Amino acid sequence: MTDGTPVAFLRHGRTAWNHDGRLQGSTDIPLAEAERVHLETLVPPAPWPTAKLVSSPLVRAHASAEALSAQTSSGGRSPIIRGELREMNWGNWEGLKGEDLARDHPDAYRPLSEWGWDFRPPGGESLREVWDRVAPWLLGLREPTLAVTHIGVMRVVLARAHGWTFQGPPPFQIKRDRLYIVHVSRDGTLVPSKDPLRLETKGKAPVP
Repeated sequence: MTDGTPVAFLRHGRTAWNHDGRLQGSTDIPLAEAERVHLETLVPPAPWPTAKLVSSPLVRAHASAEALSAQTSSGGRSPIIRGELREMNWGNWEGLKGEDLARDHPDAYRPLSEWGWDFRPPGGESLREVWDRVAPWLLGLREPTLAVTHIGVMRVVLARAHGWTFQGPPPFQIKRDRLYIVHVSRDGTLVPSKDPLRLETKGKAPVP
């Protein structure tokens, strides 16, 4: 059994900008209606329906958490808003597409495998700054917690847990409708679970 406080991270549902491949960052894009309907059919696997539920303040994450909460055994819980869980700020690049940035700003934009912890979009946050804002909240948790947040936040947490430096291929892939679990020790050590857990369709057997 792994020691430490278990914390599960879930990426919010898709938005119109996700479908278009645009960088969202701190821009408060709403959750697509089809995604809200989809999430209302899902439930976290045990024991996560009874965990403390928190979310980013951005509406796409908060609405995802509310939709998922409606299907838990204690349905209707309002997620607790945590500002630390807001998405990485992409500054001047928000609303743009990565493929266009790679073409138009080859000296500044680079693939994920070449970022390093100090990669910073112009006018935005570095990965190290994202970690510095998330870490005090995460390392202070003492009860099982399910956090609905963003891919940028999840990348920095999982990078710390896996010992990845944002150089070379990532040792994990962040997919939708899955819980990525880390165990937080009192000494600040993060231990990742081997595999993510799929959300389950309410009333049906878990998907293997």
